[in-house]
Amino acid sequence: MIENSVTPGTHLIVRDVKDEIERAFLDYSMSVIVSRALPDVRDGLKPVHRRILYTMYERGNDPSHPYRKSADTVGAVLGSYHPHGDASVYDAMVRLAQDFSMRYPLVDGQGNFGSVDGDPPAAYRYTEARMSKMAVDLLTDIEKDTVDFGLNFDETKKEPTVLPSRFPNLLVNGSTGIAVGMATNIPPHNLTEVIEGAVALIDDPDIDLAGLMEHIKGPDFPTGGIIMGRSGIRAAYATGRGKITLRGRAEIEEKKNGRFQIIVTEIPYMVNKARLIENIADLVKEKRIEGISDLNDESNRHGMRIVIELKKDANPQVVLNQLYRYTQLQDTVGVHLLALDGGVPKTMTLKTMLERYVAFQAQVVRRRTAFDLKKAEERAHILEGLKRATDIVDEIIATIRACKGGQAEARVAIMERFGFDELQAAAICAFRLGQLAGLEILKIESELAELQGNIAEWRSILASDEKVYAIVKEELTVLKEKYGDDRRTEIAHVSGEVDIEDLIPVEQCVFTLTHEGYIKRQPQDTYQVQKRGGRGISGLSHKDEDFVEELFIGSTHDFVLFVTDQGRVYRLKGYQIYEGSRTSRGTNIVNLLPLQNGEKVTSMLRMPAENAEGYLVMVTRQGVIKRTPIEAYANIRKSGLLAVSMYEGDSLAWTQITTGEDELIVATHDGLAIRFNEQDARSMGRLGHGVRAIRLAEGDYVVGVGVVHPGATVFTVTENGKGRRSRIDDYRLQSRGGKGIRNYGKGEVAGIKVLEEEDDIILISQEGIIIRMHAADINIQSRYGSGVRVMRLGEGDRVVTVARTEHSDDAEVEKPENEPEEALSEEELAALAAEEAAQAEEPVAADDEEE
Repeated sequence: MIENSVTPGTHLIVRDVKDEIERAFLDYSMSVIVSRALPDVRDGLKPVHRRILYTMYERGNDPSHPYRKSADTVGAVLGSYHPHGDASVYDAMVRLAQDFSMRYPLVDGQGNFGSVDGDPPAAYRYTEARMSKMAVDLLTDIEKDTVDFGLNFDETKKEPTVLPSRFPNLLVNGSTGIAVGMATNIPPHNLTEVIEGAVALIDDPDIDLAGLMEHIKGPDFPTGGIIMGRSGIRAAYATGRGKITLRGRAEIEEKKNGRFQIIVTEIPYMVNKARLIENIADLVKEKRIEGISDLNDESNRHGMRIVIELKKDANPQVVLNQLYRYTQLQDTVGVHLLALDGGVPKTMTLKTMLERYVAFQAQVVRRRTAFDLKKAEERAHILEGLKRATDIVDEIIATIRACKGGQAEARVAIMERFGFDELQAAAICAFRLGQLAGLEILKIESELAELQGNIAEWRSILASDEKVYAIVKEELTVLKEKYGDDRRTEIAHVSGEVDIEDLIPVEQCVFTLTHEGYIKRQPQDTYQVQKRGGRGISGLSHKDEDFVEELFIGSTHDFVLFVTDQGRVYRLKGYQIYEGSRTSRGTNIVNLLPLQNGEKVTSMLRMPAENAEGYLVMVTRQGVIKRTPIEAYANIRKSGLLAVSMYEGDSLAWTQITTGEDELIVATHDGLAIRFNEQDARSMGRLGHGVRAIRLAEGDYVVGVGVVHPGATVFTVTENGKGRRSRIDDYRLQSRGGKGIRNYGKGEVAGIKVLEEEDDIILISQEGIIIRMHAADINIQSRYGSGVRVMRLGEGDRVVTVARTEHSDDAEVEKPENEPEEALSEEELAALAAEEAAQAEEPVAADDEEE
């Protein structure tokens, strides 16, 4: 029907509506996140702000030139770099000019650019603007190849992907933005404090948060106000998220007639003054606030002044407290330090933001120095040719006069006879006779000597990181002295305030980590006890291909360990993990841990209480086991610790915290398994490689490890979708380091799990097919059994992952195809028995054998 209705010559594309909507929405989401709503951690600007400033710079619209009509700038931005609505560009430019929105405005506006009362700015045909002096420092040296450029929307011009940003603009001016599924709210800070913090970080890269906060006290809002306490600030700086209580500045004054009045001179950041006054008046009318007799706004160009007259019998402190409680005279500022880092949105701590900025400035200095060095070397090369030419000027003149053609022939003759290169020969040909005077020759020699000194200095800078960071430090200090000012926002001490950890109640929570790397915590009472036979409740809202892989109960003050496939261990406090609702997905683990490229968290473990005994046991794919006392991980840096040194090509297959007396089962791809006591693997320090757990044949590798529990079963699944459960007792106890015994006769094992009867199993194939089934539905067979069909696979597909998860009666599950067990022949049974008997006679690895 469709083909018949298509006009000849028309190309028909048939696409699933669901796939098309998903693709289009993903493209839109990434565009909003990367190209519109979030600032870059390096220069603190969104693309529209960056394009406005670069257009002004490109057109010479700076403080040294007169103002230009805003419409002219908006049109230039639209035409060259930002093909969106003119209102969006003008609104962004207006905000850059508002001294009540920006702590340090980047646009110098002339005309009506709005007010703190919420008055809109005049149309862009009435206002004028140019760059502010501080904005010029955002673009300093941009012409010296300090940043990368990319093509604009129609590929006719190039625009910078980031500005050199001589000062840390992201923290200094802050940023707000709402993207798809995420939002940022970075408060502004004092320039002097932020630069002092950056300098302190350069001097001591290992400085902690307390050290940084000696310099950076907290946000500094352009409208002033008072921050109540430091706990919210510490939480925001330590975790990237926090809430700050901000009050307006109000004083109680007594009049001559004995009555009191409340004078408000500062209001919280981004609060509309006119709406605040209107709200107070409404509360007085509704008699929710009593004791106010009059309300006047006496603000002018010299400052803000809201006068609240009180009745004769009113208690001024009670009225002020009511204003704080019922109006935006006291407001809560949510802080979320989210910015683009390498094009990826990340929630960062204060130190991380400063580290990214300092590293970027070091890169700018290196690129600028390399640019200057190249130019100087090119100029010195020409001067060396001119200097040499002045010594043989008579011979050169004779050579030029002998040439019958033009300058091209003269250049060639000079190059052939005297050995100059083309650049030097061209400079010699362009040399004027008047420059042969002694003074002019001295100028050449003087310039050459100066260039040679500069070249030596620039080369030494590029060879020394210490010199690079010294330059960054010096340039920041110059800007601090040039633009630094006193902070406007006071930070008040709150009586009884204690450290952030003391502010967070000790609460039992359920921590979950999904297969796709999403983590969250939620109060334990979310999972209410239900009567037998209940339906249960959903504990996670997730994509079809995601599921909970790690789950345990712990306290908000417990440490949680994260182990990666590269053998690194990270640690967080329970309260640092995002608290989500019962059905929320959580936050991706990359927002919490500084994972390296390609690094993936494979285990999330609750660290035992202080002084608890236990071991962190790790097994690699190449069959190496490492057992380290848990106390070795009592102090873990933010950047993590290397828990096991692995050989090239190896990776961590399994990690668990054991009691020190557990038994382990290690299974391989080729169908072997070994059961041994963990004490066979001697305890060693963090830097050890480990010892052999199982002796592997060439090409074989470990696919799974399990801790033995009484009454449990061992689930084995093959790559072709066959699976079975076997009793623990079928695997006899051996010594570590042997070849093990036969686990699956035909090999190609995808993984094993030690299961309880009430567990569920999730299988994932190479093509992304996921099925879930109850462990109890899978037959129990002997080690020699071939299993049953647990997953039916398409051609070329295979099982790649097996995971144990909590039992769910609501989840959609598959039933295994309980086909008859394929019995082994007598010859096969005899061969397996002989093989195991031979293995039992083999010597095992020595206890001190280290891989």
